[in-house]
Amino acid sequence: MFHIFLHFAVPFIVAKVSTGMAKGQNWWRLWLIMMATMLVDIDHLLATPIYDPMRCSIGFHPLHQWPAILIYMLACAFPKTRWVGIGLIIHMALDSIDCKVNLGIWFI
Repeated sequence: MFHIFLHFAVPFIVAKVSTGMAKGQNWWRLWLIMMATMLVDIDHLLATPIYDPMRCSIGFHPLHQWPAILIYMLACAFPKTRWVGIGLIIHMALDSIDCKVNLGIWFI
């Protein structure tokens, strides 16, 4: 449950801190963009079982593999896709931390 909480809290903190540095952006807009990146978990529907607390998402689900993660990093380089990329990278980092905590595997 704490892992899911972090998927909401970390983007919230990043959005709040970022709008403090870049005037003219609403924190809630950035937060909503990063929340939309949670849809990346749709690839969990391809797995059986859909949710397994002892399975590491990184490297298992199609949208959680290294080629996709490299595209998410690339998205951070362009202003129009930056916040989507940041949201996806935060998501992957949190999933990687979850792998370390639950399974002792470190991916990122």
